[in-house]
Amino acid sequence: MAASGVVLTPLQRFFAQRQAKVGVALTATIVALALIGPLLLPWATGYTATEFADQPFRLTGPFGTDNLGRDVLSRFLSGGLTLITLALLATAVGIIVGMIFGTVAAYTGGTVDSILMRANDVLLAIPQLVFALLAVTVLGPQGWVLVMVLGLTHAPRVARVTRSAALNVINEDYIAAAEMYAVPRWRIIVREILPNITGPLTVEAGLRLTYSIGGIASLSFLGLGLQPPAPDWGLMINENRIALAVQPWGVMLPVLVIALLTIGTNLIADSIARTFASTKVSEA
Repeated sequence: MAASGVVLTPLQRFFAQRQAKVGVALTATIVALALIGPLLLPWATGYTATEFADQPFRLTGPFGTDNLGRDVLSRFLSGGLTLITLALLATAVGIIVGMIFGTVAAYTGGTVDSILMRANDVLLAIPQLVFALLAVTVLGPQGWVLVMVLGLTHAPRVARVTRSAALNVINEDYIAAAEMYAVPRWRIIVREILPNITGPLTVEAGLRLTYSIGGIASLSFLGLGLQPPAPDWGLMINENRIALAVQPWGVMLPVLVIALLTIGTNLIADSIARTFASTKVSEA
């Protein structure tokens, strides 16, 4: 509650935090760059993302050329959309799958809960990057493979958070009232439980998005993400790292925006957590 006695909405509480404003500004700027960048080619730079511009690693133009003589700025402007799209899809897969298993485990309880959570613990014991490397090596470096692999590695962590939040809800009176009127279980989960655990799920979604961005960029850097000649920020780092001392912009530009995007999403997730925590305190 504000000093004047006016009750702030969760959105107002969120934007009242300085770090939330910084996070939104950073994330919005990078996302806007990724969306608008491909539309600026070739008239803004004179080259497409795959067109030969000059000798490799020459400091001609604003940021020079890459390992194959392509314009670094053109590839940079065109390389963010795929990364952000795949990260969002992977996060969505992880949230949906984890949310389903977590709520079912919490609401059903008993043997079902034990089986789902023990299977969940087994998946949590597998290092995320190792599992991703194995799956991509077997199935091939395709966009849908990256989305599904990273999404499924997020799901066990999301399931634990969802289950913990749902356990605090299932004993409420409105759940007992719905059960008394023989409301189907799936409808209770969808209409009663999930709307009341959106806070923890929103925070977890922000964290998973951050890990998705880093995971996809890492796989591209290792050569297991998008393949040449596709423009991609992670792939740009791998392609141009051999000449970092000679022509650093091919590496520094994607590293900078990936770092800023990660910082921005982290700040947003942390601000969302603070918002829901302050909301609970004010309600108490």
